[in-house]
This record gives sequence, C-alpha cells and structure tokens, in this order.
Amino acid sequence: MNAAVSLDYRTAFDQAPIGLVISENRLIKDCNRLLLEMFGAQREQLIDQSFELLYPSPAEFERTGERIIASLDADGYYADERVMKRVGGARGGEMFWCHVSGRALDPARPHASGIWSFEDLSATRQLKADLTAREREIAALLIEGMTSKLIGRKLGVSPRTVDVYRARLMKKYGAASTPDLVHRLLVS
Repeated sequence: MNAAVSLDYRTAFDQAPIGLVISENRLIKDCNRLLLEMFGAQREQLIDQSFELLYPSPAEFERTGERIIASLDADGYYADERVMKRVGGARGGEMFWCHVSGRALDPARPHASGIWSFEDLSATRQLKADLTAREREIAALLIEGMTSKLIGRKLGVSPRTVDVYRARLMKKYGAASTPDLVHRLLVS
C-alpha cells in the first residue's frame, strides 16, 4: 500500500500543471517535468545545483534570497514576481517574468528546505531586453504596489535612487506616470 501511495505522489508531482521544486540550502533537490520545460533544462543540469543558474545575475540571486528571508510570513510562505533566465534549449539565456511562490518548511531557517512553484508569465508579459538588473528588481517591486520608500528599504538604497530607476523604466516603456508604468509592465 505504501508503494502505491508513493507512486501517486510522485506522479502528481511530475505531472503538476505548474513548475515545482523541492530545495535544500538553495540547491534544487528535485523538480518536475514542467519546470524543466520552462527553463529549457535537462534534469541532470538542475539537480543538486544552485538556484543561481535560473537567475539573470549572481547579484539578483543574492538579493532575492535576502528578500525572501525578510518577507516570509509566520508560516514560512513567500510569493513574488521576478525575472528568471532560461538555462538551455532554443530559448537558452532568455529572460522572462515568472511568478514564484512557496514555503520554507522551517521559517526559522528559510533556505534550509522548501517547496516552490514557478509559473512562466511570458505569454502575457514581455520583458524589455535592455533592462539592468536593478531595473528588473524595481519593476518587480513596483508591480507589487510598493512605494519608492518601501522599495528603497527593501533593496537598501535611498528612495531617490529608486525614483531615478523608476524614471528610467518610464522612459524605456514610454509611460507617463507610475500607474501607467505598472500597467505597461503587466501587459507588455
């Protein structure tokens, strides 16, 4: 009976309609078929590798890890939208918007172990190729509805610095206001 139950859980994990990862210490310990397809990777390219492979830059990987620690709720849940990078395949190296949500199994040790879901948003949201790492981070936080002051606190920069990056984003997206920029980020 236990073997049948284990098989059912494995099948559910592998066939889930969203990308799934089980992690330990920011290493990918297991992932499902859809996650491999999303990132254009083979299983052996990801298992026991750092999540850093899936980020546009090492700095974004580090800062996202810090944001996760600072933003976990009491039960260890976290969610955001961020820019990720495909590993291989025909679209290898391509950056795309991704909704990530999950749970650290021990909120006191956020990166020790967790389960995370990944949803590719590229069908409805395009990313301008010429955005810098910081612009991508600020765009993601603007989408969450954060003010310059809150973004500055979260990223460890001044609100004025955030305003400079927001102005650059507005120019790149041809937006007339912050609400217009957020709209363009969501539907571009």
